[in-house]
Formats: sequence, C-alpha cells, structure tokens
Amino acid sequence: MDGLTIGKVARRAGLAIDTVRYYEREGLLNKPARTASGYRHYSSDAVARLRFIRQAKELGFTLSEIRELLTLRVAPGKSCADVKARAEAKIADVEQRIAQLDRMKRALAKLATACSGRGPTSTCPILEALEYKELQ
Repeated sequence: MDGLTIGKVARRAGLAIDTVRYYEREGLLNKPARTASGYRHYSSDAVARLRFIRQAKELGFTLSEIRELLTLRVAPGKSCADVKARAEAKIADVEQRIAQLDRMKRALAKLATACSGRGPTSTCPILEALEYKELQ
C-alpha cells in the first residue's frame, strides 16, 4: 500500500484532498516523499494518521488538541492517564456547550411563543426583544 497518491489517501481516510493538504501544512501530517515529477507519495501510515485526525475532529477535538494527542502517542513517559485527562476535559467542554445551547433554545422558544406570526415586522416581538431586552 506504500506509494499512495493524495487522492487514494484522501479516499481511504474519508477526507477531501484539500483537507489532506491542509493537515500537511498544519504539521499534523508529515510531508510525503515526492516523485521526480513532483507528485506526492504517501505511506500507508498516512491513512491511519488521517483517520485518527478525522475521528478526533468528529469527537470535537481542536487541531491543537489533536496535535497534543498525537504527541502523547509517541512521548516517552506518558500514559493512558494523560490521554484520559484530555478526554475528560473534552467531555466537560461538551457539557458546557450543551448547557449553553440549552439556554439558547429556551430563550428562542420564549421569543417564538411571544410572536403570533401575524402583523408587520415593525411590531414583531422577536425583533423588539433582540433590540431592546436582555435575553436570559
């Protein structure tokens, strides 16, 4: 499987070609060898690394956090406890965002309930509330 083109690597990792290039520019993926004609040739390890990055992104990790996870993977003296701590921090972050989204949902529901959906926009209670009231 060595000597994969960027298109093959992207397909196997479930990413767009531009995303592979972006991760390369960001230093998350090592620069691949190039052929005499300038084409990138990736190793099979690149597919696994890109899948790791994609799946970590799907779990909400930022690129910076993913970089840390990748570093932990090869850092001497690090353990699963270090990785678990980052996962638990991400859980706390997700819970905080869920609470924020719930507050937004309740505020929007309150505004939508206050509006009959009739009349001119100049008297719309939703627009008035956004302009004149502190939302909670």
